[in-house]
Amino acid sequence: MAKQTAFDRRLARYGDELKWLYCELYHGDTEAYESFLQMLRRSWRDRKRPLRDQDLHREEDPGWYRRRDILGMMLYTGAFAGNLRGVEEKLPYLEECGVNYLHLMPLLESPKGRSDGGYAVSDFRAVQPELGTMEDLEGLADACRKKGIRVCLDFVMNHTSEDHPWAKKARAGDPGYRERYFFYDSWDVPREFEKTVPQVFPTTAPGSFTMLENGQIVMTNFYPYQWDLNYANPAVFNDMTENLLYLANRGVDVIRLDAVPYIWKELGTSCRNLPQVHTLTRMIRLAVEIVCPGVLLLGEVVMEPAKVAPYFGTTEKPECHMLYNVTTMATTWHTLAVGDASLLRRQMEILCSLPRDFLFLNYLRCHDDIGWGLDYPWLGQRFGTDEVAHKKYLNDWFTGKFPGSNSRGELYNDDPRLGDARLCGTTASLCGVEAAEAEGDPFQLEQALSCDLTLHAWMLSQSGIPVIYSGDEVGQLNDWSYREDPEKREDSRYIHRGDFQWDLAEHRKDPETRQGKLFQLLRRMERLRAQEPCFDGDAEVWVEDGGDSRVLALCRRKGDRELVCLFNFSRDFVRAGVDREGGYAELMYGSRYDNIRSVELYPTGFAWLLREQG
Repeated sequence: MAKQTAFDRRLARYGDELKWLYCELYHGDTEAYESFLQMLRRSWRDRKRPLRDQDLHREEDPGWYRRRDILGMMLYTGAFAGNLRGVEEKLPYLEECGVNYLHLMPLLESPKGRSDGGYAVSDFRAVQPELGTMEDLEGLADACRKKGIRVCLDFVMNHTSEDHPWAKKARAGDPGYRERYFFYDSWDVPREFEKTVPQVFPTTAPGSFTMLENGQIVMTNFYPYQWDLNYANPAVFNDMTENLLYLANRGVDVIRLDAVPYIWKELGTSCRNLPQVHTLTRMIRLAVEIVCPGVLLLGEVVMEPAKVAPYFGTTEKPECHMLYNVTTMATTWHTLAVGDASLLRRQMEILCSLPRDFLFLNYLRCHDDIGWGLDYPWLGQRFGTDEVAHKKYLNDWFTGKFPGSNSRGELYNDDPRLGDARLCGTTASLCGVEAAEAEGDPFQLEQALSCDLTLHAWMLSQSGIPVIYSGDEVGQLNDWSYREDPEKREDSRYIHRGDFQWDLAEHRKDPETRQGKLFQLLRRMERLRAQEPCFDGDAEVWVEDGGDSRVLALCRRKGDRELVCLFNFSRDFVRAGVDREGGYAELMYGSRYDNIRSVELYPTGFAWLLREQG
């Protein structure tokens, strides 16, 4: 009798559910399902021995990605080191930064000038030529694995580039490929869709459909050169899942499912978060569990918490391993602008009430803009906040137009008709470092650096995986030169996607420079987080009244250890704290307190207060 393989063992465990979900979604198409199973087995056979061994090890240690010592960084390959081999050469720098989770921003082949930053993929199995080859990507992943660094890569699920081979065949009239997209001969059906489907980019790419030169109309929810895939066609699901597994077999540890809420379209709906999306996501999770259980799925769900949490699935039937904590990111910047932590406290109360096994990826900045998707009904009820006026205030504050603001950002997708826009800029520039340096004001610079460090301390204090945006570790400023590049000047997001400034990074060991001060203090915070059990993923976490609305008090407890984290989001000296007896030691700067009812916090300052033992 043949020995049972790991693939057969996993298929026996998950196969019944996978078949039931597949046949229910695709109306009993057993032929397509059998083709899907053959693809899964083929993908497993193509998985090299070191990756299979890693799968087995991670199966035995299912919580491997939940440890407090994981620190992420996201970067653009070209901007950071020119190409993939350059990134491999710079791995010692990433190790020096404490990074063991590396998110490589989109690098698959996409057309020049029509790529949306790499999110219009024309070949899921080829790297953008100037960045290297698929062999280079695999080599980098191998090198990272030897150093204990996990690699994350984006997988653009919702659409392909119009230059993808499927799209080219569809444009040429091939019915088998037209059925992979949404093609129409007239505007009748598209107009019905647009009655209920919100526009993604109403200013830069209005509408959800594009007419081609031959008069055909195709669904393009994002940009005209990004054609939405039709996941009601099982051939699309089968082939896209195979593309995902191909990337996993190159050594990618984390697959970021881009725009996953959009992937199922149905007339008469918003085409967002439909039940079929969760069926598809669960089937992808099952495919991964069968072929490569050491690989994680990161869901990109840029929506409010009520719509984000369902993408975790359930304990019995999980979907994504982790999700972006996008609402907390946006609320953090709102809190900094208004100097009041009330909304952030409410946000954390919601997050703290979720199951502890829900793992979020936390960040201050990412490659994208900051959208102001805040809880306006609550803000209106509590403070009488008007949504349009408040968005204008936030954007004026962070672009330095509001009196007293030292922030220097840039608007993206500004829509004067709706009074709406999103925000771009590096963390340091948004915190005031750029303005302080331009004005040569050392006091202002110290306050801006304090703000920057406090925001990073806040990110590190949250449960989940903290991810730094490349350059933030040395306080990189806005790159205004994007305006001079014809391929970038229409997209203000390139203001924070500038080339990494290695000359400035050379100062990282000199605490007399702003780069050195930020780097050294941030590394100290990261090491403290990695050492302190209160930062464990299974620790108790809750918020308390800090005694001042300008201050957020976040508490963490693991066993008999308790950590109280205080964050002052205002530009004033504030006394705040929680009602605790006994001695507390401040971890960062070494102060000691007999009680922490009234702790003095510097403007935009913080304190990590650990209860003394015994």
